[in-house]
Amino acid sequence: MALLVGLTGGMGSGKTTVGKLLQTLGAHVLDADEICRSLVEPDKPAWQEIVDLLGDGVLRDDRTLDRRKTAEIVFSDIAKKKALEVILHPRVMEEEQAIYKDILKNDPEALVIIDAALLIESENYRKVDKVVVIACDEETQLHRIMAKKTFSREDAQRRLKQQMPLEEKIKYADYVIHNDSGLSELEEKVEALFHQLKQLAV
Repeated sequence: MALLVGLTGGMGSGKTTVGKLLQTLGAHVLDADEICRSLVEPDKPAWQEIVDLLGDGVLRDDRTLDRRKTAEIVFSDIAKKKALEVILHPRVMEEEQAIYKDILKNDPEALVIIDAALLIESENYRKVDKVVVIACDEETQLHRIMAKKTFSREDAQRRLKQQMPLEEKIKYADYVIHNDSGLSELEEKVEALFHQLKQLAV
């Protein structure tokens, strides 16, 4: 019996790092962000709907979406942010389920992880068997965001305020990994989690 697990957390929590560690250990990891990128390639239905919503100003010269410009618009306009989510979320979830079914054909006892920042907000958590939330304190999140994205502290704080608070996400979690310490400690926690989840997938 396979197991489909949703992996989520806030910006700077370390969710992506945990996903990569789980993949190294043998889990199949589906990156919702990568799936989304494939769905918004030029002239695809979602691409056209986004251009209709946000205008040609979000396109680069090669007609691909400029993700930074898109983010600037939707993070300053809640109505457009919600409209964008209506365009993307159902398509991403449909693609995830299709990929999951394909994996099961070759690996009936697969442990499959959906790495998705908006797992809870999109209600995709309802489509998985277990939910894992990666958490850390806000100050750690801010430092990681500023280091990775070269945002100012104010920009980082603004982004965090527009996300569901981690303490709220934790309410949906079957497992919580606190990622406030170093990588070696995180690796130990992830390995322990992997073995717990793998036992459920046999």
